Amino acid sequence: MGWLAGIAASILVLVPCFWQSRIQAGDLSSHLYNAWLAQLIERGQAPGLSLAKQSNNILFDLVLSRLLRAFGPAPAQRIAVPLAVLVFFWGAFAYVWSCSRQRPRKAPWHVAPCLVMLAYGWVFHMGLFNFYISLGLCFGALALACRRNRWAIAAAFPLLGIAYVAHALPVGWAAGTLIYYWIARSLAPRHRILLLAGALATLAGLAVILCSRYRGEWAAGQASALSGAEQTWVFGVHYIPITVALLGIWTLWFQRMLDRRGAARTVLDIRFQLCLLSAASVVIIPGSVLLPGMHHTLNVMAERMSLATAVMFCGVAASLRPRRGEIVALAVIAAVFFGCIYADERALNRVETEMAGLVAQIPPGQRVISTLAEPNSRVNSLAHLIDRVCIGKCLSYANYEPSTAQFRVRADRENSIVVWQYAQSWGMQAGGYVVQTHDLPLYNIDLCDPAGRTLCITSLRDGATLKNTWLRVAPVLGTWDHRHN
Repeated sequence: MGWLAGIAASILVLVPCFWQSRIQAGDLSSHLYNAWLAQLIERGQAPGLSLAKQSNNILFDLVLSRLLRAFGPAPAQRIAVPLAVLVFFWGAFAYVWSCSRQRPRKAPWHVAPCLVMLAYGWVFHMGLFNFYISLGLCFGALALACRRNRWAIAAAFPLLGIAYVAHALPVGWAAGTLIYYWIARSLAPRHRILLLAGALATLAGLAVILCSRYRGEWAAGQASALSGAEQTWVFGVHYIPITVALLGIWTLWFQRMLDRRGAARTVLDIRFQLCLLSAASVVIIPGSVLLPGMHHTLNVMAERMSLATAVMFCGVAASLRPRRGEIVALAVIAAVFFGCIYADERALNRVETEMAGLVAQIPPGQRVISTLAEPNSRVNSLAHLIDRVCIGKCLSYANYEPSTAQFRVRADRENSIVVWQYAQSWGMQAGGYVVQTHDLPLYNIDLCDPAGRTLCITSLRDGATLKNTWLRVAPVLGTWDHRHN
């Protein structure tokens, strides 16, 4: 692959980062807001808050903080998010290429549409950027470590070290993947089935340990993340046909592999076994675990790791010779997917613009919350809009990061900037919280009229019970529904 092709591909991959007035990616708003809070803490302007010294789950936040200090919030996210997308896409592409067994110059471009959709799928729009970057770096490390060149193998370890600073979960997964790969490569193919059985038993044992030592729970829909195709189900139900269509293409590819190689050779292939183990971990490992020192669970682990499974399946399918009909079908699926993404992001930006106008009407530096939520979206599309709106203008009082003890910005005690207990933050976002005297003055952004569409900002009273307003913004379906919960 020439450098011109790489540059052209990178430009195309980054288009969704620039086609809207703001990047809509769930927790991105919270990450950006906390990067701003970090500056206040460093200047001594945020009593009750501190910056924790931690070794992981911080890389994206550190990058945002540096960029925010240098360029301001809008340019900071326009630089940091595209960098994250390039790290993930090219890390995943490098891994898939290493699995393709094609001539060195013949890149597996037929799976690129899948990788681009995965790059802008559920994990991206949840805003899990530390995890996202870590996974991309881990795939790059796997691509290097799976080569027989000792210098390439040595170069993989620094990448894993950087990935750990972003998030530890993908690094643990990558370490297990590498150990399995090196052992499997040293065995005769007929013995690999025993290794596979042992690895599955190890996953089961790990699940038992997590649940016995910590509080681990399985989610009801965890098995739906088995294939990884559900990464393309982002907002509403209008994404389900896209997911089904992509899964159909993958099923055809798998059937072609079985026809060409036979069931036995396919099952004994290391690439397939790694994909199978990744899929199995999605179901076997608890979906959420409360780790020591944290006030909130490390959650949606199945949904996170399904992204790894999807990329690994693309690696399995990389050696196939694509058919013209499959290429056309993938192009159509990708076009519909990104058309839906564009429409939904545009609708969310309209809501955020309206919120920004309301915040401009109140005195600067006031505490503000929003009880709006999207009930039919698979991502927190409305929950964190107020965070980005408040940067430099108000205080997002219900912001969840400082109270979880998972991020570097921490709430050490009760303060006037942000709630210091996660239960309070959740009660403000999901409803049920009773406003206390020390919370005041506190403003809430909600629907002016339960039967209308216009948003209003109101001052809350002592003793008021917050109610969650369900607001469905679905331009593809042509509806805007609302109700209180």
